[in-house]
Amino acid sequence: ALDQVEADLHTTATTTNLSVALYMLAMAIFPLWWSTISDATGRRSVYLVSMALGVVFAVLAAISRSIAMLIVMRLLSGGAAASVQAVGAGTVADLWEPRERGRAMGIFFLGPQLGPLVAPIVGGALADRWGWRSTMWLIVIVAGATLGALLLLLPETMEHRRSVWTATDDGEAAWTRYARGLRMLLLDPFRIVLNLQYPAVLLTVYSSSVSFFFLYVTNISLETSFAKAPYRFGTLLLGLVYIPNSLGYMAASVVGGRWMDHVMKREAHRAGRYTAQGTPHFLPEDRMRENAWVGALCYPAAMIWYGWTVDKGIAWPVPLVANFFMGFGAMLGMGIAATMLTEFVPGKASQGVALAVFVRNTFACIGTIIASPAIDGVGNGWLFTILGLIGLASSLVIPAIRIWGPRWRQSMDGRLGN
Repeated sequence: ALDQVEADLHTTATTTNLSVALYMLAMAIFPLWWSTISDATGRRSVYLVSMALGVVFAVLAAISRSIAMLIVMRLLSGGAAASVQAVGAGTVADLWEPRERGRAMGIFFLGPQLGPLVAPIVGGALADRWGWRSTMWLIVIVAGATLGALLLLLPETMEHRRSVWTATDDGEAAWTRYARGLRMLLLDPFRIVLNLQYPAVLLTVYSSSVSFFFLYVTNISLETSFAKAPYRFGTLLLGLVYIPNSLGYMAASVVGGRWMDHVMKREAHRAGRYTAQGTPHFLPEDRMRENAWVGALCYPAAMIWYGWTVDKGIAWPVPLVANFFMGFGAMLGMGIAATMLTEFVPGKASQGVALAVFVRNTFACIGTIIASPAIDGVGNGWLFTILGLIGLASSLVIPAIRIWGPRWRQSMDGRLGN
């Protein structure tokens, strides 16, 4: 519906695209704040505040009378919506022990995968019938219903929380409490980024982010390539071409979660690692075994398959089947990475995922910017061949984590005091 926005608000395509680009930028940055606040004060308050703000900003976006107002409201909407993925991963870590966390994270990630599956279809239909503002009002309705459900049904899941504004037992002065609170709001989010200095975190975040980069380049390719000859898909059909990718995400979420839990339990038993109570002692890096190899090899091969078949104008089912395997392989890796990041820093699970969201959305923003010029320059075939080879080279993260991961994690634990 961006063309409708452009016509209705009397602006240019470049300016209209800022409403999308800045929304993505907010989705990358704001989780650093939401996760810090949630780890300090609890999950429930963050959900309620962010969702309430999301409703307000969505209403203001729907009634925007200028492109400047729409861009600002979409930026703020992205910031409000950004809480859910990072804080949601923290909620999963609160409720599930490591031995079952992979399955739970897989189910959790089904939610974000429904968006790319449903949104192009529903949004396209609404825009065709009632115009672009109807898509904003749908967001208001969904966000409002979600806020009501959270208010009525969601308890606090984080135990042993204590507000940074609350005095300690030793009679801490009020100004010290407020200084600590301001530090949490202004400085602590940036300290999350410093976790990239640890190789285990850096490589895990990279493996997730590079997959996200490829997926966003693919999304741009789908939109531009299938609108042209020989395919010439209309608006509604263009919305449908995203379905195979989304089905791959969903399949990987269901299968991958149980698979990584099984792999982790197996590795603990093989190594003979048990706690004093006789239960298996699990390590985050145990999750990255043959399941990670399947994902790491699947999506680069599928990218090369997709690139050359769409480049040569092969019948549309062929490149779209490749997209299913691309989505499946990429989501396997991203699910493993997200679950490992909830375990690298005990007690601050949402911060690890917030860091991954920050880096991978930054990668996605770069991918969105360079995709069209790259396709115009070298074509889909060579572009996705290059990306596929980068993906294959990135699979070296797996043996690196397997060989040096325990040493890196122990060093990180010592420096963080875990």
